[in-house]
Amino acid sequence: MQPLFKVNLADTAVTAIKAEILACRWPVGERLPNEAHLSAMLGVSRGTVREAVRVLVSQGFLETRQGSGTYVLTTTDATLPLDRARQASLRDRLEARCALDVEAARLAALRQTPAMIARLRALLDQRGNSDADADKAGFIARDIAFHKAVIAASGNRAMVEIYDFFSASIMQTIEATTGGGLPEPDMAAHIAIVDAIATGDPQIADTAVRAFMAPVLDHLDRMLQP
Repeated sequence: MQPLFKVNLADTAVTAIKAEILACRWPVGERLPNEAHLSAMLGVSRGTVREAVRVLVSQGFLETRQGSGTYVLTTTDATLPLDRARQASLRDRLEARCALDVEAARLAALRQTPAMIARLRALLDQRGNSDADADKAGFIARDIAFHKAVIAASGNRAMVEIYDFFSASIMQTIEATTGGGLPEPDMAAHIAIVDAIATGDPQIADTAVRAFMAPVLDHLDRMLQP
């Protein structure tokens, strides 16, 4: 039980230090008090403080500079907006993901290269058709890999991270509340997206993705009706 007790103490220390950071007790760029000071302030050992600081460094709140100390990087909790987004309706989250799909395809069209298009077509070949695949989990994984590759083709790293969040959140909600899924657009609809990106015209790519997503949104609306 002793290791569990230490973990709980570290969690408490993380929460306490984070609360002080979010309250701007130490502004961005300021060095934190040393371990002895934090240990006395929190009523925990210096080892526990050290562990809590490591956690907050990994979360992006703090930065440790060799031979200098630990400094505040941000006083904003980046997880709060995502927590609020998770509480939004399923329709709202799916619309947000669609917006990412559309903009990613537009950017991909502007930045498309022969190698990019070849990769997207190869991923579609690997994906196959849902009705011809008995391994449902494997098919879903290959389908997600294709869509993430389209997002990555945008060249926008932030969009990739946000897309991952919305995709996971939406799938979890659908599985928990309906026991089923949304309709899967056919291979032709997927190919149309790649063909549109290959034209290099962002408006054509925009139209292709909107046509792809429209039946999914319509089905969701019917599914959510009382």
